[in-house]
Amino acid sequence: MADIEKNNPTTPEFVKRNGIIADNNYVQWLTELKQRYHNSQIKAAVRVNHSMLEFYWSLGRDIVALKAESKWGTGVLQQLSLDLQKMFPNETGFSYRNIRYMRQWYSFYFQKVTNWQQLSAKLGNLNWHELSAKLGELKRHQLSDEFEMPQKFAFVPWKHHVQIISKSQSIDEAIFYINQTIANNWSLNDLTYEMKENLYARQGGALTNFSDTLALPQQQLAQEIIKSPYHFGFLELKPNHAEQELEEALVKNITQFLLELGQGFAYVGRQMELRMPDGQSYFPDLIFYHTRLKCYVVVELKTVKFKPEYVGKLNFYVSAADELLKADDDKPTIGLLICREADKTTVEWAFRGLDRPIGVATYQIEQIVERTIKELEHRKIEKN
Repeated sequence: MADIEKNNPTTPEFVKRNGIIADNNYVQWLTELKQRYHNSQIKAAVRVNHSMLEFYWSLGRDIVALKAESKWGTGVLQQLSLDLQKMFPNETGFSYRNIRYMRQWYSFYFQKVTNWQQLSAKLGNLNWHELSAKLGELKRHQLSDEFEMPQKFAFVPWKHHVQIISKSQSIDEAIFYINQTIANNWSLNDLTYEMKENLYARQGGALTNFSDTLALPQQQLAQEIIKSPYHFGFLELKPNHAEQELEEALVKNITQFLLELGQGFAYVGRQMELRMPDGQSYFPDLIFYHTRLKCYVVVELKTVKFKPEYVGKLNFYVSAADELLKADDDKPTIGLLICREADKTTVEWAFRGLDRPIGVATYQIEQIVERTIKELEHRKIEKN
């Protein structure tokens, strides 16, 4: 009885661990086990997602290749949904709506791709020459049962694919969002937001001299990273706001500003004093470090239309950052001027003769009145 009471105490007590000395090596091993387990979970999830997407793709391909609706009537997808749900009662992916998305998913890429070699170059895993030899001179509509799901698609969740094909206007746009989702590990909310903000059209939209001032790999990445226009709809500013008001508002909302700048930007400072030997001081608006570009980015803000003299001052700040901030293994500093509007010819002429990488972008702000009207309309819809 005493033994029973000892093994099943009626009062709280600490239970000591027996025979273990948890040193740093043990903790490190435990940490590695945790990471390996998480990695195995991720791999398992990717394999499951891959298999499911391949089945969805094949089902969409069958519907197109068999011309199911012409062959069995317009109600065939609804009947197919009922039959599949009956056969697989525990699966949730066979709704009528989802099956239509499977058909749309396959058709979106198959019907819009007129050049398979172009798609191969974009996705990097289709061998056009082997495929051509295998299929010979078959007409495009005869290829519907041969168009396999690109491997890269397996790394994007199904709901993301639905969002992409529902909102994209072209193959290029769809592939852009697929690549961005994979590279940035976007959630569905992230993807939806970026598509709503039309990132595809804005990404790489800035006017730059990168082709003349940066090496090829850095040039391409820098061009892709800088947007235009930037959307500062999260700021509450008057239409005739001053530069200082814009700068203060962006710093106050630095988290949202960094999200709008894009992945990789790290905030360094604002109005960092640059003191010259003659006693004169200068104050660049904002300085960032970009982790992917591995360089500093000096940002100047202007609330008016672009003027050529703005580039000269920014060029001075970029040179200063290269001299005083840049480490030996850093890439050249980039200057970014964000202004209200910019004429392309004026900007291009202003770039001539410069050897520092500089980009010029514009920004947009949703005015307080416009935002208030939208909020009131949204609340009215919610009430109804």
